[in-house]
Amino acid sequence: MEEKEKHGKKSPSPPDKFNELFGFKLQELFSWNSFVRLMCRPCDPASLAVLRICFGLLMMIDIPQERGMANADSRWGNKDLCRFPLFNNLQVLPLEWMFVAYFTMFTGAAGIMLGLMFRTSCVLFMIPYWYIFFLDKTVWNNHSYLYGLFSIMLLVSDANRCWSIDGLLSPSIRNTHVPLWNYTLFRTQIFMVYFIAGLKKLDTDWMSGYSMQWLSKRWVFDPFRILLTDEQIDLFVVHFGGLTIDLFTGFLMFFDRTRPVAMFFTGMFHAMNSQLFSIGMFPYAMLATLPLFCIFSWPRSVLSYLSCSKTDDLVKPSSHCVYSKDQIKSDEKTKTSLSSTSPPPVQISFVHKTGTIFTIVYIAIQAFLPFSHGITKGYNNWTNGLYGYSWDMMVHSWSTQHIRLTYVDKNTREVGYLDPHAWVEPANRWSSHADMMVQYAHCIEDRLKKYEVENIELYFDVWKSMNNRFQQRMYDPRINLLGVEWSPFKEVSFSLPLLVDLSPWRSKLASMTEELTQASSYTDVTFVADFPGLYLENFVDADLGNTSITLLAGKIIVELTDQGGKNITLEEGGSMQIPSNQFHNVHTVSDVPSCYMYVYVNTTHAKFMEKIKELEEKINSSKINPSENKDIQQFLLDTGNPQLYAEAIEKRRKEKGKEELPVLQKFKDFISKKFHLFQRSAILTFGSLRSIVFHEPFSDFLNRTYTAEQEAMFLQS
Repeated sequence: MEEKEKHGKKSPSPPDKFNELFGFKLQELFSWNSFVRLMCRPCDPASLAVLRICFGLLMMIDIPQERGMANADSRWGNKDLCRFPLFNNLQVLPLEWMFVAYFTMFTGAAGIMLGLMFRTSCVLFMIPYWYIFFLDKTVWNNHSYLYGLFSIMLLVSDANRCWSIDGLLSPSIRNTHVPLWNYTLFRTQIFMVYFIAGLKKLDTDWMSGYSMQWLSKRWVFDPFRILLTDEQIDLFVVHFGGLTIDLFTGFLMFFDRTRPVAMFFTGMFHAMNSQLFSIGMFPYAMLATLPLFCIFSWPRSVLSYLSCSKTDDLVKPSSHCVYSKDQIKSDEKTKTSLSSTSPPPVQISFVHKTGTIFTIVYIAIQAFLPFSHGITKGYNNWTNGLYGYSWDMMVHSWSTQHIRLTYVDKNTREVGYLDPHAWVEPANRWSSHADMMVQYAHCIEDRLKKYEVENIELYFDVWKSMNNRFQQRMYDPRINLLGVEWSPFKEVSFSLPLLVDLSPWRSKLASMTEELTQASSYTDVTFVADFPGLYLENFVDADLGNTSITLLAGKIIVELTDQGGKNITLEEGGSMQIPSNQFHNVHTVSDVPSCYMYVYVNTTHAKFMEKIKELEEKINSSKINPSENKDIQQFLLDTGNPQLYAEAIEKRRKEKGKEELPVLQKFKDFISKKFHLFQRSAILTFGSLRSIVFHEPFSDFLNRTYTAEQEAMFLQS
């Protein structure tokens, strides 16, 4: 009898460790209905509301700056510039309408922040944002792509259910639950930003410390200099530290015990990045996402603590969530958080399934895209894919040594040279991507028709170095880019491989550079590698009076073209002086790539700086005004170009003055500069709207604005 009673008793179920760790039961993942219920579990909307407010505010700050609203006239106003859109049929709007696009985006960001007409505001922000993003591949980066993704996730979310104007206007949605999948989208996206970036940093170059050298020179690393050298900071703090944070932050943020540690180090990481790189609002946007991993009601706890009184934390049910019978029974007993005129849904509906399916599809796409380069082969070269959606942040650093653009008239075979930067904005990335090279070639062909130059071939000779390797050709200079067929899904036919076999040379190159430049600050060293059968055509400027070439590997013939084609063969270790103010060709005649180095000494600049220092000493020691000092004036006359030296002295004086400015003055200058960007954005936007409404030429308004700006600059100077 006692045994039966013993067996009849219900023993307490053991604690579910998985549920304690992750907040849900493992079994909920094994059936479709239970998974939908999990994804539509009711959650407090407070944390999502804070993210919405922060994102909207940061985008309002970002649009005049990194999005380029303040300088849209210079960026989009020149119709002769070549563009690099993702889709060739995507065109730039007339300039006044480009400002309307920016203004629409700004209005959408404000609406997102306020929670006013929330979904409409998301659309107003999202459409012009992605339009401008797709319009120019040369400025793509990871955080710009992330902002666009945020706009999509916000659009489908219920982020206006708390602390929004929509909630004030519509009590039915005010302070109502949001489904768990809203948080799942954002949490998973942020997790992937960190984790995939960590996977990409397992690259050999990053692990060897070649991706981000010289960062240790910046002031933010001063505390580390107590124990570490600059080289150790670059390797252990920058590279290994960055890898560790990216790989493990996403995991540590999910668990209550490890979250404070992760938030501290990740917060420090983003704070340092804000001082190291010009990446706009990205560090602050990432800081704003960290609390997403905390309990969803954390903002209410903070407000309750700050106000020293209990806040209204009763959250009403939402039709977008699915409730359990236990929650309904609890509501009937307590009449608290689920009290409502209409019963909350307990059955799965089409809306719940749609939200769950969208979450799965979105996450799958975002997990696939960074590794999709085997499909989009046309965007691959030394690195895989376009820079932006791969999360390979800071893994590759580039330097461009030389770009030569040659055209050949097909009819006469006449050869000519063009300025490779004539139709592009300075310092953009077109030369690093094969797809943009083809776009640029066809754009140049179109531009040359205005000069009656038609039926041509175009050849590009692009020399680059990636992560401190040798300077080498990126594309075959013998291939006419107007004749190539490019497809996003086919390998690039005119790209040359990165000479990875020469990567071990990098440590030796660094030591050689240090040794050669220690003797003189006016010495420059360039390391070059070239393919068999090709040659480098080079011109040594007259200012570089002491230039030599030394062969490190392979075999080359140096052809002095301005000396009757005189040829000099160099074996490994051989060296020779190169005459200045002359052309020469370096032919690679070995069966393997040649490696050689140029050592330049800018003798003209060295003499100039010596005289500048001497002049500064005379000015500093002068007891009277330099303009009245006969010795100084005679010295200037003896230089042969007194105006040049006077301007150089004045420039150095201003630079020194800027460095010595008080912190408060630097802050005032910073605020003034930012205010000018917003002011200019407002002025030009007003002018564009006025031009459209009253059918006035926008160019007239721009000319008046430019005149006023020049007058203001003149008065300030």
